[in-house]
Amino acid sequence: MKTSWRSASLVAGAAALLALTTACGQDGGGATGSQNVGATAAPGDVGDLGTGAGDGLGTGAGAGQPSASAPEPAGKLSVTANAEIGELVTDGAGRTLYRFDADTAEPPKTTCENDCATMWPPVAADDALAGEGIDKDLLGEVARPDGTKQLTIGGWPAYRYAKDTAAGDVKGQGVGKKWYALAADGKKAKAEPAAGLSTRNDPKLGEIVVDKNGMTVYRFMKDEAWPKPVSACTGACLEKWPVVAPVEANDTKGVEKKGLMSFTRPDGGVQQTIDCWPIYTFAGDKKAGDTNGQGVGGTWYAVKPDGKPVGAPKK
Repeated sequence: MKTSWRSASLVAGAAALLALTTACGQDGGGATGSQNVGATAAPGDVGDLGTGAGDGLGTGAGAGQPSASAPEPAGKLSVTANAEIGELVTDGAGRTLYRFDADTAEPPKTTCENDCATMWPPVAADDALAGEGIDKDLLGEVARPDGTKQLTIGGWPAYRYAKDTAAGDVKGQGVGKKWYALAADGKKAKAEPAAGLSTRNDPKLGEIVVDKNGMTVYRFMKDEAWPKPVSACTGACLEKWPVVAPVEANDTKGVEKKGLMSFTRPDGGVQQTIDCWPIYTFAGDKKAGDTNGQGVGGTWYAVKPDGKPVGAPKK
């Protein structure tokens, strides 16, 4: 009986030890799996974020977390104008789309995986639609390593940036000198130098003239244009209404060339005209698009492309 009891005890002990060893082995297997996830990350993924390891969001995303690289729906794509970057592609929610210099377009290839894809979520190709300004023939797809399909524009795989939290954000522009907003042709979005004088459509005033900084241009109803330009704004008036400096005719866009000239003021300064009328900006306009000078004193009005004042009473 003692022999049987001892044998049974040894067997039970061995079984318990085996179970414990198996459980630890499972834990160890999990740890080994986590290490393998790290090992599967492409070299330089974190560095490719361009902002440091802290931007990995603390997720340790890798092969064990497919959601980190699963493309998000694109929706209806469109072209959005950004004053600093130029025209760029946005998704259906107004989020900026980016391209990665480490990828290729011919043939399309994505190299952003694991932690990189957490910071730069790939855009899904399945529901992408060509909206205003988008050529549907330039839209395509590329297979990611996990088998999902990522949108391409002009061959370049498209991504969003995790730190862009609102429509219109462009915080990913230039990150790591590798990430850039996508233009509609797949190239990097690039702003063209603003013309010295151009026009824009104001929701209240219609098409009006703006300077190279986007500031509204005005006319003073006490000025004269014929037989030669004469400015009635002198002295303290110029502090509130700075003159527009001379602009070359070929440095204008949308402005009528007739009467587009400059003249020398009595104080020796040189001022630009449209249709021979002297033009100014307003110190009370703090940013591009402001029209705070419209109608001031019943004598100051924004300027149409042909030089006529917007909303001025007829004489």
